[in-house]
Amino acid sequence: MDSIHGLATPPPLELLLQGGPVSLFLDFDGTLVELAPTPDSIEPVEGLAAKLARLSERIEGRCALVSGRAVSDIESHIGKVAIAAAGSHGADIRTASGVMLGDAPTGLPFAIERDLRAFADEHSLDYEAKPHGGALHYRSNPEREEAALAFADALAAENGWAAQSGKCVVELVAGTADKGSAVFAFMREKPFSGSRPIFIGDDLTDEKGFAACRDLGGYGFLVGERGETCAQCQLPDVASVHHWLGL
Repeated sequence: MDSIHGLATPPPLELLLQGGPVSLFLDFDGTLVELAPTPDSIEPVEGLAAKLARLSERIEGRCALVSGRAVSDIESHIGKVAIAAAGSHGADIRTASGVMLGDAPTGLPFAIERDLRAFADEHSLDYEAKPHGGALHYRSNPEREEAALAFADALAAENGWAAQSGKCVVELVAGTADKGSAVFAFMREKPFSGSRPIFIGDDLTDEKGFAACRDLGGYGFLVGERGETCAQCQLPDVASVHHWLGL
């Protein structure tokens, strides 16, 4: 393999498939769609849902979205998702046929949401309510990053929740789910079981997905650059992800 900044450039997907069944776990923002100033201002490529469905069919159903967004939120941007999906950082896992794996996501208690909203208003941040928790976005006010992270960490610790940091965002989530646990859940089920898993993502929250795939004999592919990662391979940007997947 060639390398980009010390990480290997992945071989073509078709070549990997010649070595046996492969499962693909795909992050959404920053991986399949370009990042945008706000979560609602993304501009997915036309027909993305249909393209993902064809990709999944091509590898016999072993393809899943694994996103911090709720599945319903993703569908509001690209239409009905006809492949397996784990939304809300693995708190909402469903098969391609819509069967739930595990419990439904747990929403934020009122008091935590109240405090997050108040902090967002006070510091000119964007608050996003999610089925599994709540997020503070500071992309439009990056100088508030340190304050947002410290506040979220303290609020999570006080209430027995967990704070997850990403690109210009910090989220409060139940401490029992992450993208790695979603990978393990899918890999226990058909058609994923017995395959070699690959997780493709760009953010810190994707590291647990990379680690899960590594532990299961597969790979993590980092999109873009980051100083420290457990991914083994790298793709430079969203366009290269689409090209590698054949979308």
